[in-house]
Formats: sequence, structure tokens, C-alpha cells
Amino acid sequence: MIKNVVFMGTPDFAVGTLQALIDSPRYQVQAVFTQPDKPKGRGKALQMTPVKETAVSAGIPVYQPLRIREEESVRILEELRPDAIIVVAFGQLIPKRILELPPYGCINVHASLLPRYRGAAPIQWAVLNGDEESGVTTMRMDEGLDTGDMIMKTVVRLDPKETGGSLFDRLAREGADLLLRTLDALGDGTAVYEKQPAESPTMYASMLRKEQGKIDWSRSACEIERLVRGMNPWPGAYTRYNGRILKIHSAAVQPSAADETSSGIRPDHADNDDGTPFSCRSEHAAGSSVLPGTIVEVTKRTLKIQTGDGILSVLELQPEGKKRMPVDAFLRGYPMTAGERLETV
Repeated sequence: MIKNVVFMGTPDFAVGTLQALIDSPRYQVQAVFTQPDKPKGRGKALQMTPVKETAVSAGIPVYQPLRIREEESVRILEELRPDAIIVVAFGQLIPKRILELPPYGCINVHASLLPRYRGAAPIQWAVLNGDEESGVTTMRMDEGLDTGDMIMKTVVRLDPKETGGSLFDRLAREGADLLLRTLDALGDGTAVYEKQPAESPTMYASMLRKEQGKIDWSRSACEIERLVRGMNPWPGAYTRYNGRILKIHSAAVQPSAADETSSGIRPDHADNDDGTPFSCRSEHAAGSSVLPGTIVEVTKRTLKIQTGDGILSVLELQPEGKKRMPVDAFLRGYPMTAGERLETV
């Protein structure tokens, strides 16, 4: 039976799972381990991690070691003698001594359908790669990186306009529920472990860097539209106009001229066969002699950009130093003309 648990986690994604444990009458959170506070803002004042804020509010002891493998951390855990350690986006590798300490092991909540997307940013990469589904996996951790035996999964279908932020929120909620069901199964002996293959079927989901948000207009409209969604809210997809950074928060793929001619459908009203808006689920773009990044159409409400394959209609933008705004508001303050060209940063 599982009763006493220690929680290890740091960012917003882990908060829902911690709160679910706190609210559950079946489990007692003995302590929380999280990353050290970091300076933030202009004043560089130290700011608690989201997990620490939740733990402090609940009156749970908090420990913030620079390295979880330190002897002091191991000593504390040995004294607590938890039945299980719950790990959700903690941000540090757990050493073998700690992995083997609790009788039910260290149980991790990972935001992908393992063995897909092992690594730090599985949510964003699922959107960037145009996956139709994602999900959450619980596993008993081993010394590898996201390679432990899988226990349970929850599958989530991605919306055609799913962003990194919206999928983050959905999987955080699903992860909290899945963790409680996993602990119940472990406690009553009904859990089934499934070994992972040695190799993941997808690339390692590495942590995102700010420069990965820069738009390469030579890529296809579908790829750029996924970049816009996958990098939302951070680090954001961006280009450069008149020497200044211009973020694009929302965009849509438009049919090519060849599609318009063959179908007779105007691009602003184009639908797929199933009635959904034309999007990156269909690759209808054709080649063009217009240089990628060139503005090909501007009206009071539309801004369309030629890409390496297809047209991208920009819906929401944010000029450097300004607030996010819809394209019509942007064009009133920043008039553009067809033939101008956006830069690849």
C-alpha cells in the first residue's frame, strides 16, 4: 500500500499533479524537492518555483538542493522513508541510490506517449512535428533518460490549431489524474509494467532555445504555421521587418494559386473536404517564382506572405516593444505593401 510520498518537481506543469496529491485523502506528501529559487525581473529578486509556491501554501516542507545527489538530500530521504517518490519535470537526474530507496520506486509523469519524445520538451515537439496525438505516460524511473518501464498512458488528440501552450495545459491536467490512477494500481498490485525499446522512434525532444523561434521563410507554409503554434507562448516565432523583430502569434496556411484555379474556392474561405479550415493537415502548396518572405497581398484585414512552399496568412502579430495585436490593428499602425520582404533573422 502506498501512503507516504515525496514530490520532486519545478515548473507549472508539475503543479497540478502536486495539488492532486495534496487534495487526495489517500496520500500524504511528506516533503517537496524543487530547483533553487532564481532571480527574475528588473530587480532580480529571487522568485519561488511554481511547485515551491504550492508546497509553501500547503505547509509542506520544501528542499532545494543544487544537486539531488548530495549526501544531505539522500539523508533526508532516508529519514522520511517514503513509499514512493513522484517526479514531474524536476530538472535534475535522479541517482541510483535515490531511485532504489522507496519500495515502489520513483514514479515519473512524462508528457508524451513513450517511447516517443524522450527529453525535456516533448509537448512543443509534438506540435512542431504535426503529430495528430500526444499524451502522458507514467513510468518507474531507471538511470536512463525517460527509459524506465511504462505503467499507464493517456492519449490526447491534438486540435488542428493546438499550440504548445494549450497542449501544455491539457497534458498537465491529464498527468495529475493519471498519476493518482497509477498510484492506486501500484498500491493494490494491479499495475502492469511494460519495458521500453532501447531506441526511441522519434528524435530526442531537446529543450527549446530562443533562436529556434526564428522563421526561415524558405520552409513551407505548413512548417512555419506549426512553428508559430509550437513556439507559442515561448519562445515565440519571429521574423524581422525594417530591421526590428516582429513576432507572429497566429497564422493560417492558404491554398496555392493552382488549388484556387482547380477548385474555384477563394483562399479566405477554403475548407478541407471534411469542412474544417484549410490547415497544415493538407499539403496543397505549389512552387512559386516569388522569393520566400515576400508580402504578396495586403488589405485592411489580411497580410499574406510567400513561403518556400505555399502562402501564409498572418493573423496576430507583435511588433518589437509593443503588445500582441490582430492583423487589422497592426496594419493600421504599420502599413505594409505587397512586394516588401520580411527577413529571416
